[in-house]
Amino acid sequence: MAKKMRKTAIDMAFNVGKKGAHLGAGLSSIEILACLYGGIMNINPKNPNWEGRDYFIPSKAHCVLSYYTALAYSGFFEVDELNSFELNESELSGHPVMNLNKGIEFSGGSLGMGLSQGVGIALSRKRKKGENNIFVLIGDGECNEGAIWEASMSATNFKLDNLIVIIDNNKLQYDGETDYVMNLYSLYDKFSAFGFNVCEANGHNIEDLYYKLQESIKLRNGKPTVIIADTIKGKGITFIEGKKEWHHAVLSEEQYNLAVKELKEENQYEF
Repeated sequence: MAKKMRKTAIDMAFNVGKKGAHLGAGLSSIEILACLYGGIMNINPKNPNWEGRDYFIPSKAHCVLSYYTALAYSGFFEVDELNSFELNESELSGHPVMNLNKGIEFSGGSLGMGLSQGVGIALSRKRKKGENNIFVLIGDGECNEGAIWEASMSATNFKLDNLIVIIDNNKLQYDGETDYVMNLYSLYDKFSAFGFNVCEANGHNIEDLYYKLQESIKLRNGKPTVIIADTIKGKGITFIEGKKEWHHAVLSEEQYNLAVKELKEENQYEF
């Protein structure tokens, strides 16, 4: 699934032309979304409003390339609809707009808001004695936002052990390296101090991610969990990897062909 998602994300970024797309964050979160929608989450695409579903909140809303491809490949809408990405009248915009019929739980764009949303859902489901898991994806740069830490205090205060936060720790943001813009490290120590269960994972290793997610679901020890997923911004395309210029950028035809060639050569291109 991750191979399909990465190639499709490149196609989507190229198809929007001069509008450009959030390639860096989209590619760094491919494996995370592939694990969640490829088996970890309890979902029913034929009944997206099902009360027993697990929730996914993309707080780092510029992960839309991986998010929309995960939704499509898990059956929430036809894969061909991805061709409408960012076109006029499209329901697949540059930042997600809540649309439960398509499995989109959250309208995003302004960073730092999604964790509070996740806390609210987790608290509601816990009080109603639901078995739902609530997954929230945040960025390391997003942790600059004070709202992230306010929500974290609430999560531990209300003992939300149905809340699993995943940090796409790609170490870059729009303005540069995260530790240069605002040194947040150690994230492990900070979230531990806030009262979370904390673990680390290789954000591009499906087996490691899947195992850490499964173990996090099992915990239910009165504490929320955070998984710090070590990732590379722009993962999979050499000329994009680790470069802040590709946070949001235009992919030329020559660059698109180079990207597809590299994915094929590295066996990351599933026909």
